[in-house]
Amino acid sequence: MQRKFLVGAVGGAATVAVVFGLGTHLLSGTESTTGLDSHTVTTVGGHKALSSNIVAGRTESKYHPLPWVGDKVYGVACPTGLKAVAGATVTCTGKKGDGTSVDIPVTVVKATSDSVTWKFER
Repeated sequence: MQRKFLVGAVGGAATVAVVFGLGTHLLSGTESTTGLDSHTVTTVGGHKALSSNIVAGRTESKYHPLPWVGDKVYGVACPTGLKAVAGATVTCTGKKGDGTSVDIPVTVVKATSDSVTWKFER
């Protein structure tokens, strides 16, 4: 009887750990795909680009999705739009809760004529 209880308890704990880990992984992602339409597109150096306010807003909302992942940042701003060209980069800045500044590198992973997949680094 005790052996069955122990096996059940260990199995239950393992299941909770896996679900917790999977949830953290899914919610803490730093990659986004954004459509290029009249509300999100601008130009940088003659190329279509994702508007800087779109990149800044999405980065700020995803930077600290869970209390145990990343630091809370606010006031994220990007100096220019993010070119819709694979490999293009921009460095956005934000502030942590203690007021210190943090640089947030953003990179285009993939670009098509109607969307940009990009990621940022924590």
